[in-house]
Amino acid sequence: MMYTLNCKGKLLTINKPIVMGIINTTPDSFYQGHLQQGIDKMSALAGQMLLDGADILDVGGQSTRPGSERLDADAEIARVVPVIEAILQKHPGAIVSVDTYHSKVAATAVAAGASIVNDISGGTMDADMLHTVAALQTPYICMHIKGTPDTMQQQANYSDVTLEVLDYFIEKTEACKRAGIHDVIIDPGFGFGKTAEHNFRLLKQLSAFSILQKPILAGLSRKSTIYKTLGITAAEALNGTTALNTIALMNGAHILRVHDVKEAKEAVTLFEAYNNA
Repeated sequence: MMYTLNCKGKLLTINKPIVMGIINTTPDSFYQGHLQQGIDKMSALAGQMLLDGADILDVGGQSTRPGSERLDADAEIARVVPVIEAILQKHPGAIVSVDTYHSKVAATAVAAGASIVNDISGGTMDADMLHTVAALQTPYICMHIKGTPDTMQQQANYSDVTLEVLDYFIEKTEACKRAGIHDVIIDPGFGFGKTAEHNFRLLKQLSAFSILQKPILAGLSRKSTIYKTLGITAAEALNGTTALNTIALMNGAHILRVHDVKEAKEAVTLFEAYNNA
């Protein structure tokens, strides 16, 4: 199925899987390889990702790993907005998403040129988020999380993880529709309130989410499910990431959210060649 996203007048057509590059402006990300300090270095990272084929750049201002520091909206704005502005000054055609659960950050980032809102909380951590995104008229990435980043791993209990996440999205996509959001992308939230076993089960059953008829985003890049299963570090988890990204593509993922754009694009190219054989 083909999807078209209206990103503030820039049309993003998903007729084959696309790649979203992660740009963290936070000093406490779980993956240290992308901790580019300074706006110039982050802008250069964005340029390299675009050169490598990134379709979307996802700029985030705070880590959401378990136990990470929570920032208020103003502190997050101070981190992400200068980076978004710098990226778009050099690359005005780029499609930039803002990774935030604060509606104020979403609105400020879109005013600065972002054209997608990526919310790990699915609107549960800011009651104004869905109505804000509807007013902004941007696509909305709605992720599943159980609890908050501070509590999620203590709440990783499911009788059937895929069914529970699917039920969540049936409810959330309806809430988005009622709010007036036209383009919704669903993200099962690998690692957010889920054990490694839950993550592998969701990945195995990812095609179940196609019933929602929305683009599916897979965010597996260098996560603990990979490096703990392999007994390595996040820095060593590129090969494992590519393996799971390929499985995600086979099971219906439309968007890969990654730290390593070049390798993800290669996975997509090979998947497409395989699919068309």
